[in-house]
Amino acid sequence: MTVHKMEAAELAKKVINQEELFILDVRNEDAFQDWKVDGKNFMYMNIPYFDLLDGVEEILKDIPENKEVIVVCAKEGSSIMVAEMLSESGREVFYLSGGMKAWSEYLEPVKVGDLADGGEVYQFVRLGKGCLSYMVISNGEAAVIDSTRMANVYVEFAKDKQAKITHVFDTHLHADHISGGREIAKVTGATYWLPPKDAEEVTFTYSPIEDDTEVTVGNTAIRIQALYTPGHTIGSTSFIIDNQFLLTGDILFIDSIGRPDLAGKAEDWVGDLRNSLYKRYKELADDLIVMPAHFMIIDELNEDGSVKATLGKLFAENHGLQIEDEAEFRALVTENLPPQPNAYQEIRETNMGKITPDEEKQREMEIGPNRCAVR
Repeated sequence: MTVHKMEAAELAKKVINQEELFILDVRNEDAFQDWKVDGKNFMYMNIPYFDLLDGVEEILKDIPENKEVIVVCAKEGSSIMVAEMLSESGREVFYLSGGMKAWSEYLEPVKVGDLADGGEVYQFVRLGKGCLSYMVISNGEAAVIDSTRMANVYVEFAKDKQAKITHVFDTHLHADHISGGREIAKVTGATYWLPPKDAEEVTFTYSPIEDDTEVTVGNTAIRIQALYTPGHTIGSTSFIIDNQFLLTGDILFIDSIGRPDLAGKAEDWVGDLRNSLYKRYKELADDLIVMPAHFMIIDELNEDGSVKATLGKLFAENHGLQIEDEAEFRALVTENLPPQPNAYQEIRETNMGKITPDEEKQREMEIGPNRCAVR
């Protein structure tokens, strides 16, 4: 039998298309329990690589012969060796090229809407990390919002679309992943915008994006309008694009709400969070399409792989928007917080420009699941 290589892009299609797949994850149990390749119709077996050094005969009976099988490890090497052993035992298997490292960094671009002038909005879905970033394209110009550190993906995508990136935004100072905003701006000459209340400690120059600031993309009426919505951070800012799309950053997700504690200010910021969700958003049109900066679980993906829903639908169904009593809301938000993201303080300092870790260190800092929401 032959050992086949599966690229992250191919695995992403299987996730989006809800295909069946059997995953043999050969990382240590704690790594697997913390974070894995999620798919609605995936089956899993976790056997650490070191337990398979003497062979795979004992697990063959537990690996189905009527499903595609892929072996996954941290960086690829161990999965190749296990896949070869399975192949020698007569099984046809794949291994994940680049391992979980590659899976964490892969971005799947999904078109999520058209603009009034014929422009387009794309969502970049980071399936392995739960991050969502955006590109607005209009008349040969592009704006990028909440980019990941894989800056080249956005630069190349804009080139393919024959658009020049002129503006880069972050809705807030991120604490769970490293922003590529400064790098994209440096490479393209674009203006880099940040909410000033989140930028008091940054070491670089930026343009302040404040409440009601409007930025035009292209020479048409496509506007990105800032809406100050603190709570996840003190500077958190949402964007209304073309009066159609509401980019909520980490304030509001499809099935949850943002956590206010990543700067150690949960008690201070929970009131801001409630005001942003229950008052500022309530004043907006129900048909605005909400597109957040993260998703929590694979069930939040739509059939096309996008993560979006109307604001009206979220006010009807999102459990974080149904709590009328303020004391109950405060308790929910401050007492149901998941573990802090891995290396979140270092990530914040990197996004402030205070430290400049090398690429391998940045990868290491980001490894693990998204933890930006209240449970």
